[in-house]
Amino acid sequence: MDHLGGPLGGPPVLTPELAQEIARDIGRITGFNVLITDPGAVVIGCGDLTRVGTVHEASLEVVRTGRPATHSAEQAGLMRGVRPGMSLPITVGEEVIGTVCLTGVPEEVHRFGLVVRRQTEILLEEAALLRSRMLHERAVDDFVRDIALYDPEVVGPEAVAARAVELGLSPAVARSAVLLEVRSAGAPHRADEGPAAVSRLTVLRTVREVFRDRQDVAGEQTAGRYAVLAAAHEGRTAPERLPERCEHLLALLAERHGLDGRMAVGEPGAGAAGMHDSYRDAATALRTGPAVFPGERVFIASELRVPQLLGSIPPHDRTRFTEAVLGRLREQPDWPTLRETLIGWAEGGLSLVRVAERLHIHRNTLLYRLEKIGKLSGRRVREPGQAIEMYLASLADILQEGAR
Repeated sequence: MDHLGGPLGGPPVLTPELAQEIARDIGRITGFNVLITDPGAVVIGCGDLTRVGTVHEASLEVVRTGRPATHSAEQAGLMRGVRPGMSLPITVGEEVIGTVCLTGVPEEVHRFGLVVRRQTEILLEEAALLRSRMLHERAVDDFVRDIALYDPEVVGPEAVAARAVELGLSPAVARSAVLLEVRSAGAPHRADEGPAAVSRLTVLRTVREVFRDRQDVAGEQTAGRYAVLAAAHEGRTAPERLPERCEHLLALLAERHGLDGRMAVGEPGAGAAGMHDSYRDAATALRTGPAVFPGERVFIASELRVPQLLGSIPPHDRTRFTEAVLGRLREQPDWPTLRETLIGWAEGGLSLVRVAERLHIHRNTLLYRLEKIGKLSGRRVREPGQAIEMYLASLADILQEGAR
């Protein structure tokens, strides 16, 4: 799509690809053969492809003077590559960047000349605007990736701050990384596959409707995965409101686009390093959250610190830890229930009443399970230290199961 215009914020550029596109479209509308040249009078777009690359001599004078010119059959015969018709300058500001020519009887094509010229200039301006938007989107995506992959030994914080300023962002504002994964409703979540039927811009439009603060920035990472750096302000955009906004966004994506999704939220961080840490926390939460909290759709990094720590342990070491602590428990047919009991026991503060309520079971059922766990494992599950050790091993087992 580089033929669509000049650099970001610059004037439109009349490239051969765009010229050919304009010549074909205008020719189809008017019924005349349309020819477009560059400032050197070389044909770069024409309904008659045999004329592309030839010189249209009449255009030299039109470019030089900036005024339209008609040429009869007699006049055309005296110039190279010219047929009867009319040539008009294509101007951007004060600059003539080429010509547009209509082939036909001068009296007939003259009626269409000014309209064709203006339409050509409009198409050029629209192409430049489209390219400007595309370049902006690319810059936003690049900035988000800079934060995700930030390494101060490769790119200094000053360079990242300068890119933020170019995008109209204040580098000093603290931001929370918010990650979104979407898929078509009913399809399994896969990190390498996004929704095929919904364009990235459509999803981003909805994302930016929810995260619409001037200091928020949202971009695509890979197919089906998006990242938001949400400014941490007081009030509606305060960090504690982020889960609520995530739920609202997921509802909109489902309602409007038929997409299922899940999201993760990191804690606010300022500067490239702070936002990178927030991003890493959110990425870990998005990876570990579904295993620890199945059925949830929004995962908060601050609530997953322990699983995050366990997830950072090499898989081999994590396996040795779970096997050493849990032993034969993992071989039991009702291990998922026993594991849930161990997790609830620790998170419920080793209180029979609170844990029974938390697990929605009778106190006697809880006592039976704890006794069974103790016999099978040989551990004193009602002793705080050993209970916490078994709790950590149970979480590690869940993470391994999710990885498998």
